[in-house]
Amino acid sequence: MATTTTDTTADSTPREPTIKVVDLFAGAGGFSAGFRAYEPAGPGSSPFESVAAVEFDEAAAATYSANFGSAHVANIDIATWDAQPYEGQVDLVMGGPPCQGFSSLNRDDLAKRPPKVDDPRNRLWREYMRVVTTIKPKIFVLENVDRFLHSQEFANLAKATEKGGELSSYNLRVKILNSADYGVPQARRRAIVIATRDDLGVPLEHPRPTHARQAAAVQPTLDGRDEEPVQLAPWVAVGSAVFAHTPKAAPEVNLPDREGKPLGLLLPGPFLTTELHIGRTPTELSVARYKAIGRGGNRHDLRGKWATLHGEETYLSTKSWDNHNSGSGDVMGRMHEDRPSVTIRTEFYKPEKGRYLHPVEDRPITHLEAALIQGFPDDFKWFGSKIQIARQIGNAVPVGLGRALAQAIHERLRA
Repeated sequence: MATTTTDTTADSTPREPTIKVVDLFAGAGGFSAGFRAYEPAGPGSSPFESVAAVEFDEAAAATYSANFGSAHVANIDIATWDAQPYEGQVDLVMGGPPCQGFSSLNRDDLAKRPPKVDDPRNRLWREYMRVVTTIKPKIFVLENVDRFLHSQEFANLAKATEKGGELSSYNLRVKILNSADYGVPQARRRAIVIATRDDLGVPLEHPRPTHARQAAAVQPTLDGRDEEPVQLAPWVAVGSAVFAHTPKAAPEVNLPDREGKPLGLLLPGPFLTTELHIGRTPTELSVARYKAIGRGGNRHDLRGKWATLHGEETYLSTKSWDNHNSGSGDVMGRMHEDRPSVTIRTEFYKPEKGRYLHPVEDRPITHLEAALIQGFPDDFKWFGSKIQIARQIGNAVPVGLGRALAQAIHERLRA
C-alpha cells in the first residue's frame, strides 16, 4: 500500500514498493536512522525512503543531510516550508514539535477561558498540523515527552480528529513507550501518537514490546487477537551493550580539525560516531568528586568527604546537596552497568545534570558513548561543535525505538 510503484532489480526480481517519508523537526535524524535500520530482507533492504526533512538548527540539518542523501533537507523555519509539492505523494509524516512551548492542560481553567489561539508557543504545533493536512499521508507519527499527553496541544489534536475536525479522516492510537522495552540500552519514556487514515481500515496499533525489566515477563495478547503470549527478553544492560566496546583510552578534549558544508554553510565536520570519544577538561575538584563516588553511587557519596587540593583541605559535597535529601538521586550519579542507562539528554557531559558518570571510570560519559546508547551506528556522520553535536544526540529519538515503529508501520502498509 505504499505510494510508489513496484521496482525491479537487474535480474528482474520485484522489489517491495518504497514507503516515502517526510521527517519534520528532524534533528540529526534519529527517527529516520531507526527506519533505515529496519531491514526486513537483510542489509540495505529498508523499504523506507526519506524524501524531505525540515530542521531549523543549521548543524542538525547538516548532519541529517550528510546521512540521508535521498532527502531534500530544508534548513528553514517550518512556517516557510511549502508542503504542497508532496501532497498525495508521501506515505508517512513523522516528528515532534519542540516541547518547550507545550501548555499545561487544566480542565477547570479551560472551561472558564479557552486557550488563546494566538499563543506563540502553539505556532510550531500548528505548522505540524498544516503539513499533515496538506500532504495527507496514510500515517503520521508524533513523538514527544510524556507530558505532551497532558498538554493543550494534544487536546487540540484529539479534537481535530473528531467528526468535522481538520483531521477527522484519521484514527489516533496513543501510548507512552519505554525505549528499553524495545532492546534499547536506555530507559527513555516517550509519548508516541500514531494516526492512521480511515481508508487503510483497522488503525495501526503500537508495536508490542520485545523486552521487559524482568526476564520472565510475558507479553500479553492484544485485545481481540487469538495469539500465544510471547516470552520477552530482559532489558539490555548498558555495560555489555556499550561500555564493553568503547575505548579505554582517556577521551580527547577536541574534535578533529575538519570542516565541510553539506548545505552550503561551513561547519565543523563531518565526524564519524567513532571519532566522538571526547569530553571536557574537568577541574581538580571535579576529578576528586568522581573518584569519591562508588559504583552506582551519586552525590550522597560525597557527604562528609574531604580531599587535599592545592595544599588545602576541600569539602567534596556542597551545603545544597547536603541539605537536599529528597528528589532525584541521579545528580553526580554513576550509570549502572547492569541496567539500561537513564535518559540521554542534551547535557549528558555534565554529571551535575544527572546520572552521567561512567560506570567505573572517573569521568563523565563521552559523546561517543551517548551516541551509542542512543543507537547511532559507528559510521553515522556528524556536523557541528561539541555542544551542537551533544544537543543533536540528546534530542534524538533512540534508533531502536524508531526501528520498532518502522516494523509495525511496514507490516501494516504491506498488509
